[in-house]
Amino acid sequence: MPAEDAAPPFAAHHRLSDGAWQPLEDHLEGVAALAARFAGKLGLQDLGEVLGLLHDLGKFSPAFQAYLKSAIGALNQDEDEDWVDAKSLKGKIDHSTAGAQFAWRFMSRGSLMEQFAGQVLALCIASHHSGLIDCVGAAPASFGEDLFTRRMHKATQQTHLDEVQRLASPKLLQRCTDLLGGGGFVRRLEEQLRGIEQLNQGDAQHGPVSAQQLGLLVRFIFSCLIDADRIDTADFERQRQGRTRPKGSYADWPFLIERLELHLSRLAPTRPVDRQRQEISRQCRQAAARPGGIYTLSVPTGGGKTLASLRFALHHAQQHGLDRVVYVIPFTSIIDQNAKVVRGVLEPADAAPDAGRIVLEHHGSLTPEQQTWREKMLCENWDAPVIYTTMVQFLEALFGSGTRGARRMHQLARSVLIFDEVQTLPLKCAHLFNNAVNFLVGHCGATVVLCTATQPLLHEVDARKGAIRLACAHDHELFRGDTTLFQQRVSVRDQRKAGGWSDQEVADLALDEVQRSASCLVIVNTKASARRIFEICAVNSAEQGIFHLSTDMCPAHRKMQLQAMIERLGSGLPTLCVSTQLIEAGVDVDFGAVIRFVAGLDSIAQAAGRCNRNGARASGTVHVVNPQKENLERLPNILLGRNAALRVLDEFKQNPARFQDDLLGVQALRAYYRYYFFDRAADMGYPVAPDETAQADSLLNLLSFNQGAVDEHGRRHGAKPPILLRQAFMTAAKAFRAIDSATQAVIVPFGPAGKKLVADLYAAYDVQREIDLLRQAQQYSVNVFPHVLKKLHAAGALHEVKPDTRILCLNECYYSPLFGLATEPVSPQEILYVGSETQH
Repeated sequence: MPAEDAAPPFAAHHRLSDGAWQPLEDHLEGVAALAARFAGKLGLQDLGEVLGLLHDLGKFSPAFQAYLKSAIGALNQDEDEDWVDAKSLKGKIDHSTAGAQFAWRFMSRGSLMEQFAGQVLALCIASHHSGLIDCVGAAPASFGEDLFTRRMHKATQQTHLDEVQRLASPKLLQRCTDLLGGGGFVRRLEEQLRGIEQLNQGDAQHGPVSAQQLGLLVRFIFSCLIDADRIDTADFERQRQGRTRPKGSYADWPFLIERLELHLSRLAPTRPVDRQRQEISRQCRQAAARPGGIYTLSVPTGGGKTLASLRFALHHAQQHGLDRVVYVIPFTSIIDQNAKVVRGVLEPADAAPDAGRIVLEHHGSLTPEQQTWREKMLCENWDAPVIYTTMVQFLEALFGSGTRGARRMHQLARSVLIFDEVQTLPLKCAHLFNNAVNFLVGHCGATVVLCTATQPLLHEVDARKGAIRLACAHDHELFRGDTTLFQQRVSVRDQRKAGGWSDQEVADLALDEVQRSASCLVIVNTKASARRIFEICAVNSAEQGIFHLSTDMCPAHRKMQLQAMIERLGSGLPTLCVSTQLIEAGVDVDFGAVIRFVAGLDSIAQAAGRCNRNGARASGTVHVVNPQKENLERLPNILLGRNAALRVLDEFKQNPARFQDDLLGVQALRAYYRYYFFDRAADMGYPVAPDETAQADSLLNLLSFNQGAVDEHGRRHGAKPPILLRQAFMTAAKAFRAIDSATQAVIVPFGPAGKKLVADLYAAYDVQREIDLLRQAQQYSVNVFPHVLKKLHAAGALHEVKPDTRILCLNECYYSPLFGLATEPVSPQEILYVGSETQH
């Protein structure tokens, strides 16, 4: 083991690999430089610098130094009188409050704007390990309490502020004082506040919209500090990673544009649909010159949105000097395919040095939210020119708890954000999402494109709570042209019947369609339905071209199945696929017929996009059927979407002319969204049950006025809290879930590569090696709901890779080669079936 270096008087961190110490002042200056650069995106570089200088000011206290040095053995229990029992003191030495108090005491004596700036600074510094704290408590235990003021009044014996000011570098403290008193960032913050009010003129100005966006400004600033702190710490711990970190220095946009344009020039049209796709792409290229704003790309499925939107994004980023392109995708299955297409264009095989340096996929979450120090180092911070991530990860960056997601928020500034299949946005997040997107565009220099064949009319929801602000009332659409060619590809048959379709009847229809149309795709709403119908089809057909897809299968497994299926379809071989809804958005497959269980009309339209996608047939057929047996209790959004779609289907059957004889046309979809989206207006502010807060509430309120808690404070004290920011950030973040039930990622031993990956993770002790393995593990993980996780734990099917990471691996007996993760050991028959299939 390397010899220990002599500890400096004041240290920030200690590196185990070689015994080196990071001097505290070096850490503070390093974080200050990074935070200044990040906050400079909003002209707040001075604020970023002072945040970095003050965030760990409390580490100048002898109490913290004794704790740190005792923890790693630099102080000896028998020889050093400063030694403390670090294990018992873990988490009890407060080093976050001193810097917050320093800033607050300086700024709170000034003008109203100086007080606001001081609260922003103090809030971010005090929260930099926990996630943003509540200003006024909304949780049951702290309802109505002015938690911010209480934190600022915490006794100096506990925060060590007096000691810190005596022991810290006078030069450092003077720099902080100069920055706090200079007034530059105070004026810039005031400009931001005025900008928020000006862009929300009208109903939204004095409502929750402006207040929520004020909170988003605070979270953006917080993001700059968190990312700077994590980067500086990680780069000290792992110097090699620090040397290879891109730090925003990417391949030039003209270079990437040249690769894309070369690829597009080689795509020779062979069908009328191909020429239509070229026209969509051409118009997107022309639209790139438009100013920043929020745009829509509303073209039917199969319209080539992936490359057309990329063409807009790259040219727009070049012309407006933007930093990166972020694709936000609803499902990992779409990322798997779309990122592969884009990587093939921007990271071609003949450019080996660019492999993995341009396109970053971030859609796995293998570490739990309550992170250890080790897990924090395994986080990504979206430092790449083209990012592919999920809507879940995007929403976590804006609203999630802790610091892991929040650190990425600042990377959304000065970016092109492309939301693919935006209609899949969780309805409960509608107002939060709208206000955040408006904030990113109006204040952070971002441009947004909402891509879908079924635009959910986010600009027509209640503006008092937050509606999307499109670039221009009549010029927000990137493509204006005739799309009837796409609509003529399929005929939709409403085949609902009294009593519903049995599994056997659905399987028989699917097999008949394979005989008639050569291929058939069955899309159902639940994994249980998919499994039952697949098993019936497999038993009743001698053909081996039968596939099953669900989210119980890891991405690598789904990719393998999709690739084999696409090859069969391309060769014209009989092909049948039974899938959950993961296949219906963004997955480029082309079937002769589709059977869709009744769901939301937007889902039915997306399913239709997998039928005769390339116009190779005169017409394809989409059968809409109602199943006899289906349990949607755990899928309320699908249930409510289905009910709204049933109303439209019934109305269409009675009067097709009302919908211009097009069941999937604009009029039908508008009616559907009225029933599904707008009739649930009360749900769009993210309602929160009283068991998560002190009273029934909404995240929109908690992140804006926090009215219930403020009123409770007034009831107790006879006055409102004497602070300007009153949001319940932490309570809201803990209540926020981008999906209805929290899931845990479990690594599965799928195939030889998956088994080797699990073995390598067990054996890895180098942190950099773990990072590489965990990136790979995103392709071999399944997100498991709590009730399933409980069953797996009870069965002894899960094992921890290492005690200090809590990363779980699945016993291979519980992973089916047909269906993926299972709660019971896999039967030998499944393995035999797969073995016989591979022999054909």
